[in-house]
Amino acid sequence: MTATDPAMTALAHSWSALSLLHGRIESRVERALQAGHRLSAREYSLLDVLSRQHDGEGGHLQMRQVADSVVLSQSATTRLVTRLEDRGLLSRHLCPTDRRGIYTDVTDDGLRLLEEARPTHETALCEALDRAAADPALAPLVRAVQHLRSETLPA
Repeated sequence: MTATDPAMTALAHSWSALSLLHGRIESRVERALQAGHRLSAREYSLLDVLSRQHDGEGGHLQMRQVADSVVLSQSATTRLVTRLEDRGLLSRHLCPTDRRGIYTDVTDDGLRLLEEARPTHETALCEALDRAAADPALAPLVRAVQHLRSETLPA
């Protein structure tokens, strides 16, 4: 396979379209969350991921798992956690069974902000997808996202 191979070119164009779709969605969501809630898209994602933790077996995430969930390095995730902790949106505490482990939980203020921001996030996401659906290069990807969404909705 060479760089001028049609299959390789098609793959590069597909990747470019996916990257473009992601960028447009992230930009739209970022602007909406910043304007409405003084929250970045990454901060929203972190609050969302951490809000889904529970006290049961395997209910708390390790920092590596959190970093993977928000698609950041562990050091960037730690800085993000610290920023949100400084704003009173997160708290950290020692794991009761392993004193080396530190858990991060969303505070009541963080949960309130997350719930206020959810409709903004959903609206911005839908608007970005609707706009992208009008672009012939992005429409197939939007349909794929919508198909995935319909498969994950409860019956």
